[in-house]
Amino acid sequence: MLSQLLPTKLSLRLPVATLILAGSVALALPVTAENLDNTTSASVQTPQLPLEDLRTFTKVFQHIRKAYVREVDDTTLLEYAIKGMLSELDPHSAYLNASDFEDLQVNTSGEFGGLGIEVGMEDGYVKVISPIDDTPAKEAGVEPGDLIIKLDGETIKGLSLNEAVNKMRGLKGSDLEVTIVREGADKPFDLTITRDTISVRSVRTRILEDGYGYLRIAQFQVNTGKDVAKELNKLTAEQADKGQPLKGLVLDLRNNPGGVLQASVEVADAFLDDGLIVYTEGRIENAELNYSASPGDDSGNLPLVVLINGGSASASEIVAGALQDHQRGIIMGTRSFGKGSVQTVIPISEDSAIKMTTALYFTPNGRSIQAQGIEPDVIVERAKITKLGNSGQRMTEADLKGHLGNGNGGKESNADDREKDNTTEDLQTRDNQVYEALTLLKGLHIFSRYNAKTATAAKVVSSTDESLETRQ
Repeated sequence: MLSQLLPTKLSLRLPVATLILAGSVALALPVTAENLDNTTSASVQTPQLPLEDLRTFTKVFQHIRKAYVREVDDTTLLEYAIKGMLSELDPHSAYLNASDFEDLQVNTSGEFGGLGIEVGMEDGYVKVISPIDDTPAKEAGVEPGDLIIKLDGETIKGLSLNEAVNKMRGLKGSDLEVTIVREGADKPFDLTITRDTISVRSVRTRILEDGYGYLRIAQFQVNTGKDVAKELNKLTAEQADKGQPLKGLVLDLRNNPGGVLQASVEVADAFLDDGLIVYTEGRIENAELNYSASPGDDSGNLPLVVLINGGSASASEIVAGALQDHQRGIIMGTRSFGKGSVQTVIPISEDSAIKMTTALYFTPNGRSIQAQGIEPDVIVERAKITKLGNSGQRMTEADLKGHLGNGNGGKESNADDREKDNTTEDLQTRDNQVYEALTLLKGLHIFSRYNAKTATAAKVVSSTDESLETRQ
């Protein structure tokens, strides 16, 4: 995903933006192909190419040209060689032809065609990082960690990630049969998914319970930072209309595959007063960047619980890591995906480029997310919660015929009243992780009130002692 719209064609005759990609995170840098080459040669010693290895390559090239079962032109063979060289570096380096480069642009606006999945490669197959909210893939039951092995009955083994993604795209309304291997399933199974235009709504909010808000970020798009600020104001206004403040917030980054780097920085900044948010390190000078928070906490220093899981990648991990390092929020859920590498898109010709890993990014405390992820402060696995018996319908004193009234004249609570007030129980069965986050926020609020009362009492005692000393 790119931080700005880019031309569909590249030209070395014009200044070109080098793109730093962290997972699906992107950042545009004002670097031309020429000064990128100069930077590389100045800062990195380039050894002489080994002649014997070049001879070996030439021999293999000639054998394929002459003896392969079908004729392949030289241009195609050289493109295959480039693709192979890059794909062997890591799962995220790749060769981009004109079509591939254009595909990099489609997610910027949050609208694109396809199934609605963020994917990577594993063992030659497509691995689902996360299905996107409110898309055909999500509705069909695709889950993070699924391994896609066939598309319409044809194996995808041997295809590049870009080739597999192209096969998953198609006309709106057309069906695609996806064969999936899932951990815990006895055998591969098929899902038929109807392609659609994917319009991703980045930010959603709601009130979980009076005083406690929920803010979900599905993907980091260009305007996500601004949308978060608007939604925070909206939640605060809703609570003000009810005559009470917002006491806490659940920030849900689960199954968020990442997005625009600047948006992740803006979201982290909305909850921080100052300090470093993220920095990158690489072999070339232009790959070393850092971003810091601006003064002021847009959330009003609300108590914060951040939910993450194995589908939270790149930009999501930047936000979670920054908030965790600054002790601004409690991170809850399961370990994140661990995508902390940075890719640069470098023009090679007028209609081709390479996407190559050039750096790693780090949290404020210097932690590398790469292949490790963010470890939650509180681990809560996703689980299906069921009630034991009829615990919610048990009889109490208020249900007994002829019972005495409350000694203070207070309202009685019987089984019928408790049956009506089941919002929290419904949340517990629907999404136990959000329920646990809400419970933790309530505990933090109670504890803060207790601390405030203790501090007030201590101040009164101190004031009394001073008064006694004055009289003496």
